[in-house]
Amino acid sequence: MPAAAPVLSLYHLLDPDVLADPYPLYRRLREEAPVHWDPYLHAWVVTRYDDAVTVLHRFNAARTPSPDRLAALGMGELTPIAALMVRQMLFLDQPAHGRVRRLAAVAFTPRRVARLREHIREIADRLVADLPAEGGFDVMDRLANPLPAIVTAEMLGVPTADHQLLKSWSQDFAEMLGNFQHNPGRVRRTIQSVEEMVRYFGAAVIREAAEPTEGLINALVTAEVDGDRLTEEEIVANVIVTMVGGQETTTNLIGNGLLTLMRHPDQLARLRSDLGLLPAAVEELLRYESPSQHTARLAPAGAVLAGTEIPKGDAVIAVMGAANRDPDRFTDPDRLDLNRADNRHLAFGWAAHFCFGAPLARIEAQIAFETLLSRFPRLTPEPGHDVRWRPNLGLRGLTELHLATA
Repeated sequence: MPAAAPVLSLYHLLDPDVLADPYPLYRRLREEAPVHWDPYLHAWVVTRYDDAVTVLHRFNAARTPSPDRLAALGMGELTPIAALMVRQMLFLDQPAHGRVRRLAAVAFTPRRVARLREHIREIADRLVADLPAEGGFDVMDRLANPLPAIVTAEMLGVPTADHQLLKSWSQDFAEMLGNFQHNPGRVRRTIQSVEEMVRYFGAAVIREAAEPTEGLINALVTAEVDGDRLTEEEIVANVIVTMVGGQETTTNLIGNGLLTLMRHPDQLARLRSDLGLLPAAVEELLRYESPSQHTARLAPAGAVLAGTEIPKGDAVIAVMGAANRDPDRFTDPDRLDLNRADNRHLAFGWAAHFCFGAPLARIEAQIAFETLLSRFPRLTPEPGHDVRWRPNLGLRGLTELHLATA
C-alpha cells in the first residue's frame, strides 16, 4: 500500500528538505486546498494569486496584540516587541497606516533613492574588488550581507562602521517575523535586540537636533504634512522596520538570485550577453525565489475567499511564494524566464502595504549582479559546499553560497 500523502500544513517548512524546495508543498495546497484551515498554525493558508491579492489588499494588517493585551494574557515579557510593532506601518491599518506612510514618503522619495545609486555602485565595486581573483568565496558573507547593511547605514545617516551591528539586529528581528512570529527559544535574544535598537535609534533621533545629517532619520524627524509630524516613538519604530526590510529583502534577493542563475546556466548566459536584461531579470528572480514568502492578515467581517467564509478576526496567511507560481496567473510558472512579460509578482506585497524599500532593493540587486558578473566571467558553484538555507520559514534566504571564480 502506498504511503499516505503528508497532512497539508505550512509546518512542513520546518523540515529542511521542504524548506530547501517548498514549491511542491505550495503546489499541493493550491491544487487541493487553496483556502486551507491549518490547525497547526491556527490560521487560514491562501496560495492562489487572486486570493492572495484579495488578502493583501482588503484584509487587516493590524494583527499585533497591544502591550496591555499581552500583559492580560500573561505574556508581559513580550511588551517591548509589541510596543514597537504596533507603531510600525507594516502592522497598521487605515487611517493610521496612511498617516505614517504619508509622512515617511516625504523622506523616502524616488529622488533620494536615485541619489544613492552611484554611491551603491561605489560600495559594490569596493566589495567585489576585495574578492579573490582565483579560487572561491562565500558570496553571502562577502557581498549579499554587507552591501545592504552598509547602504542601509548610509541611507539612515548612522555610522557605516556600525553596519555589522545593524545586520545582527536585523537578523534577530527578521527571524521573529519570518517564523510566524513564534520562536520561544529566541524570545530573550529578540527582546534584547529590540531594546538595543530602540536605544540606538532613539539616541540617533536626539543627535539629529545637534548634528543633522542628510539621512532618512533626519528626514523623518523633519517631515511635516499639514502640521502633522511623527513622534519620536513612531520614528524609531519605522526606522527599525525600514532597516530590517531594507537589509533582509535585499540580502535574500541577491543570494537567491545568484543561486537561481547558477542553477539555470542558459539564463545566466543570456544575462551575461546582455546586461540590459537586468531590470527584467531582477523581477523574474523576485518572482521565482521570492525573498518574502508569506505574510499574515486578519479577516474582516463578511470575508469570503474562493467560496469559503472566513470568520471575522481569523488569521489568514497569504503565501506570496505560492501565488508567484500560480499557473492561472503566470504561464509555465516553474520555468525561469528572464524576459517574462506581464510579471506582476507579489514579492513586494500589494496596494497600500507594498514594500516601501522596493525601489532601493531593485537598484542594489541590479548593481550587485552587474558588478559581480562583470568582474567574474566564469562564476560557478564551488564544489564541496552544500547550499544552506536560513531556518526562516517566511523570509527565504541563504546562510552560505560558495562560488568559484573559474
